[in-house]
Amino acid sequence: MPKHIGLDLGTSNTRMYIKGRGIVLRSPTVVAVDTQEDTVVALGSEAKRMIGKTPFNITAFRPIQNGVIADFEVSAMMIHEYFVRTEALSLFNRPVVLVSTPGKCTEVERLALENAIFEAGAKAVGMVKSPLACAIGAGLKINSARGCMVVDIGGGMTQATVISSGGIVTSKAIKLAGDKLDGAIINSLRSKRGLFIGDVSAEMIKVKIGAAMPGMNRGTVEVSGRNEQLKCAQSIHVSTADIYNAIHTALEAICRTIMNVLEITPPEIASDISDYGIMLVGGGANISGISELIQKKTGLRVTIAKNPMDCECNGIGKLIEKPNIIPGGILYKNR
Repeated sequence: MPKHIGLDLGTSNTRMYIKGRGIVLRSPTVVAVDTQEDTVVALGSEAKRMIGKTPFNITAFRPIQNGVIADFEVSAMMIHEYFVRTEALSLFNRPVVLVSTPGKCTEVERLALENAIFEAGAKAVGMVKSPLACAIGAGLKINSARGCMVVDIGGGMTQATVISSGGIVTSKAIKLAGDKLDGAIINSLRSKRGLFIGDVSAEMIKVKIGAAMPGMNRGTVEVSGRNEQLKCAQSIHVSTADIYNAIHTALEAICRTIMNVLEITPPEIASDISDYGIMLVGGGANISGISELIQKKTGLRVTIAKNPMDCECNGIGKLIEKPNIIPGGILYKNR
């Protein structure tokens, strides 16, 4: 019997669900490639630790960008390796895979993702839109006539989606999420403090002391980098206020996207959302004060889902167990 797998290929992290076992894999979506030998040197956490520290012939990068394939061959190799590591793929059994795609994904992007999974060894591939998977994983009743809104702040993209009667009513996505927040921190420290740091350090600072509301104090953290003026290594202390000042403009843009979706939502559904509020999922939901900021800007109650980073994968898993949660079920393509 083939194993049934749920796959959440995020820009920052990959998660895998196996029917009967739950989520069996949580790994950074990073691959280190030897460009001379054209081989994969490392992937996941090991590859992430290599970012910014590799020799000239090795490149560590993310083969998935905004939920779609950026490098076909490397993505296929990465997915195949994860199949092998989780024992989902064997000589006699090829897995049946359900994968999530961004709400607004082109046919070319869908085809590239599908082909990469087949190349990795899948027997059949089905697809579900990520906002629906997120809503299901967060426990929202998507088949109800009562409208709901889910906001997914991921690594490469923020999606604000209104759902009713088992389908997407309106949605908007912007390429502004965790990665852009990291970039804002890098640019702020470089311009204001003269210190150049890497992506991994910026993410660490954001997680440890990042805040979405002014006046919050989550302490300070020491960060090391290269002093742009002295051209040497230097360590400085960074405060919560420093990080808020760096990222608040980007967070304001995320709030505007949410409000834009609310403005084009049909009145009856808008009334439902007013009553029941907004569900927040994705890694960005863990930024301290983010729910309070969105609530202040929209005037609506904001709830952070339980285990927000796992919501999408959990939703895919629920669809594997009960595909009829979505009207018409899931269509799989065989190869």
